[in-house]
Amino acid sequence: MRAVFIGHSDCQLSVETVKGEIRKMIADGVDKFYNGGMGGFDAVCARAVYELKDEFPQIESLLVIPYLSFKCSFSNLFDGSIYPEGLERFYYKAAILKRNDYMVDNSEAALCYVYTVGGAAKTYGRAVNKGLTLYHLCQPPKLDYFL
Repeated sequence: MRAVFIGHSDCQLSVETVKGEIRKMIADGVDKFYNGGMGGFDAVCARAVYELKDEFPQIESLLVIPYLSFKCSFSNLFDGSIYPEGLERFYYKAAILKRNDYMVDNSEAALCYVYTVGGAAKTYGRAVNKGLTLYHLCQPPKLDYFL
């Protein structure tokens, strides 16, 4: 089962806190994690999965890039990367949104750190509407914002 990380870049969560929730996801059958490689939440999640690989060697962590010149300062934490087909048609900011859509559309679960409106909230809304199994690291904003 595949999961996506959805969260705000200003994440102050510890790696240990995130590892605890990822362990629950793994127990529920998640073995592949998609990561956008942008901001604090993605960095903490990448580190958590990387550190859990000794305990759970079957898990895979993939960086999903929005454009070919994309740079991620923690790319060494991933097993590989994906560049979704068709993103080359989009300007880089639009490509980021389309990349996020790809990750949600190709996942069955999401680990969420979404507490206010913004880009992460829009991706969260897509995950809610697609019926992904959601794991929360904080109280999410009201669902009527997304529906």
